[in-house]
Amino acid sequence: MKTPIVATFSIAAHDPRNGDLGVAVASKFLSVGSVVPWAQAGAGAVATQAMANISYGPRGLALLAAGQPADAALAALLADDADREHRQAGLVDARGHAAAHTGAACMDWAGHVVGAGFAAQGNILAGPHVVDAIVAAFGAAEGELADRLLAALAAGDAAGGDRRGRQSAALYVARAGGSYGGLLDRYIDLRVDDHPAPVGELGRLLRLHRFYLTPPRPEELLPIDAALAGEIQALLARAGYYTGPVGGGYDDATHAALERYGGVENLEERLISRSAIDPQVLAYMREKIG
Repeated sequence: MKTPIVATFSIAAHDPRNGDLGVAVASKFLSVGSVVPWAQAGAGAVATQAMANISYGPRGLALLAAGQPADAALAALLADDADREHRQAGLVDARGHAAAHTGAACMDWAGHVVGAGFAAQGNILAGPHVVDAIVAAFGAAEGELADRLLAALAAGDAAGGDRRGRQSAALYVARAGGSYGGLLDRYIDLRVDDHPAPVGELGRLLRLHRFYLTPPRPEELLPIDAALAGEIQALLARAGYYTGPVGGGYDDATHAALERYGGVENLEERLISRSAIDPQVLAYMREKIG
């Protein structure tokens, strides 16, 4: 059985400020996020594509976790692969060293650019300007690694991307303790498997992720004074979560009602204080209930 070609453009990168490691990818290929992106906190990130050897993901991360730099890990993956000239891969390690490979048999246009903390690559692209646009946008973007990766992906898409069209996109970022509940490193794992505008849809999902799964910073919270307590009680009463007096101050019954409401609405990651409320939660309640 012939291995399908994962024609795609991607970027694997490292953020030296906090150690985030991740991959963003888009392609005219169903569910590209199930094939290309791999990342592990403290180890590195791997993008494997073209006639993709999916084992490059877990094997590459194991080599990086063992202390191999990106170029050595990539060389080890290629060394025992008889189809290496059909493969394309980009790796970055936890120190920000990057390496990439574009096999001579990859379909035009195919190529890569490696820089400090990133490897950008693609095959069956509209041209080399696609990878150039990815690199330029990544370097100019601000914010967390996830935001910079998405900006790079959007730039590649705008530059023509996969010359066959659009179908799927994915964003994966690993951060130690970054998962829901803080038990794993799966900080962001978003996939658009089949969509006419997958990169734009990926951006929408990242905005939702920021709201539902990213805790607010303590300095962003609003102290709950008497007036705000009364408003919260009135909103919760209207939604059926609170039956006590309105205007009696923010007490244990009000807080318990807010936590019940937050649990149902999946807002628990934003309810981090007993005496203050996230303004985004308050805005959500005002819009949905009020």
